[in-house]
Amino acid sequence: MTTVDGHRFRAVMAAVCAPVTVVTTTGADGPRGATVSSFTSLSLDPPLVSVAFDRRSALLAEILDAGRFGVNLLGQGQDDLAVRFATRGADRFGDPTTWFTDRGLPRLRDAAGWVACDLDRVVEAGDHLLLFGLVTDLGRTDLPPLVYAHRTFGTHSRFAERPRPLITDQIAACAR
Repeated sequence: MTTVDGHRFRAVMAAVCAPVTVVTTTGADGPRGATVSSFTSLSLDPPLVSVAFDRRSALLAEILDAGRFGVNLLGQGQDDLAVRFATRGADRFGDPTTWFTDRGLPRLRDAAGWVACDLDRVVEAGDHLLLFGLVTDLGRTDLPPLVYAHRTFGTHSRFAERPRPLITDQIAACAR
């Protein structure tokens, strides 16, 4: 089996645009959370998402114990939250982080989206574990998403320019 150099692999993967999320759970000592960019939708029926954690992650152990997790999809301008939740030893849920409990899970106020999950299964994947979450609740706002690529934060460059349906179209869609 041929393997590639880890530094080269990391450099190439840095060019892949990834969503920036803060994954949370409630542990024995209160709220827990960490910045995660390995999040994706997996299935519509049933609604499943996946997120990957390094096997040494303290948050991973808390999620495995709780059997549940939340995914806060960060929006443009929330770089500070991403950095805070990625910093070891930081008071992640202290001031100025604003959060509340939703469905028994810590949820960040003003996040662009929210997904609450029950842990469906765990798959071994090299030095990580891939968690599949069965979606039990979700929501979103109309904010540009925060993404990470080339070791910097940004957003989709044309998000604000996209066409938006007229309110009458939205009302008609709800009436169907």
